[in-house]
Parts: sequence; C-alpha cells; structure tokens
Amino acid sequence: MMRQPIIAGNWKMHMTNTEATVFVEQLKTLVANTSCEVVVCPPFTAISTVADLVEDTKVRVGAQNVFHEESGAYTGEVSPSMLTDLGVSYVIVGHSERRSIFKEADRCVNKRVRIVLQHGMSPILCVGESLNQRESGETVAFIHSQLEMGLHGVPAEEMTEVVIAYEPIWAIGTGRTATAEQAGEVCQSIREKIATMYTPEIAEQVRILYGGSVKPENAKDILAQTHVDGALVGGASLEAESFTGIIEAC
Repeated sequence: MMRQPIIAGNWKMHMTNTEATVFVEQLKTLVANTSCEVVVCPPFTAISTVADLVEDTKVRVGAQNVFHEESGAYTGEVSPSMLTDLGVSYVIVGHSERRSIFKEADRCVNKRVRIVLQHGMSPILCVGESLNQRESGETVAFIHSQLEMGLHGVPAEEMTEVVIAYEPIWAIGTGRTATAEQAGEVCQSIREKIATMYTPEIAEQVRILYGGSVKPENAKDILAQTHVDGALVGGASLEAESFTGIIEAC
C-alpha cells in the first residue's frame, strides 16, 4: 500500500504574522510541484494569516496544540472548534516539549487525540524516548506504552486518520540525530504495535513520521526507510530553502 509522505514543519514559538507571510509566499512557489503532503504548524497567532495564504495550494495548515474541552473557562487555551473554523487540518499532540515543560500527561494527550478526531482533524501523536531510556534498552517498551495510552479509546475506523511522529527526545534541538537505521527500526516497531492493537491492514495505512534534527543533509537517508513516511521538522522548517530541501528528499 502506498502511503503519501508528509513533511510537517513545527515552527514552535517562532514567526510573527509578518514573518510568516514572507515565508509562506516563498514556500508556495517552491513546493508547487511536490507529490508530498506539506504541512506548516505556525503559532496560534499566525494560523489565520497562514491559512488565508495557502488556500488553493498544496500546503496544509496544522496547529501545535489544542485543549481537550469544547469551550469553557480555560484562560489561554484554544479549542478544537476554534482551529477547524480557521481551516486547520492537523494538530500536533503530545510533543515532548509539551510533556516535559508543561507537564502534559498521557491522559491529557489521549483526550486531545480523541477530540481532534471528533472535529475532523488529524492528530500528529508524538512519541519518543529519553537518552537514559535508549541506553537502558527501554526504547520500544516505552514507546509502545505511549501508544497504548495515547490511542486509548480511538476506534479502528478513525485510526487511519492518526499520524504518529517518532521523536527521540535526545535528538530534538540537540544537533544529534538518530541514524537512519535507528529511525527505521523504531518506526517499524510502531507499525507492528499498531497492528497488534488494531489490524495489520490498518497499520499499513497509518503514516509514521520521524522528527529530531532533520535537515536536508540527512533527510534522504531517513526518508528512504521503509516504515518512515515523512518528517516532523523543527528548526529546519523556519527557512524556506532548508524546508524545501527536506521536501525534495521525500
């Protein structure tokens, strides 16, 4: 089964509306002929601007997070309906920075996965191990546990809308990168786990991304791995040329 590759850019806390406009105008031209699915995830403040700019292009819009309630007295939070109203297609859920800095537990991550699906968007569920866990040989067991908790209650008929992003914590923003083989092995184990949780047929349809210091220089080898269906890109997604270089590698 052919899975359309996704290259998603997580801008994190970067880019004003003005900066986002300049970037997206460049990007639209550079990716006009790509066969990959291109997603940009700006800060909440720039989503509306970016969504307007990419209308009728190959670029889709994602959000970096969402709250797990429809509405209410949750100062500073953003609801799923607020995102769908802006044309958001994807939502990053459970990024390691949200888990570590903002203490978002697996239970909260799971609620967000499910509410994103309920609103017709696709969650990009992030999983990944620390350096200590990798060196202790706990990588696969830990990631499988994250999958079990993050996907709890997700019905089989919705699972193909879920995207999984494997991001080893020790390789995010550190300049260190898992080898292509390491990325491929973990992504294969993720697919095998989904097959046991659902069915092999569903597992073959789920797209699995790698994230962690992905650059144009290493993208080709990583994306050549059988079970790697794209990349969740951080720093390299902030410059149109470097982001396009990764897209071209896929």
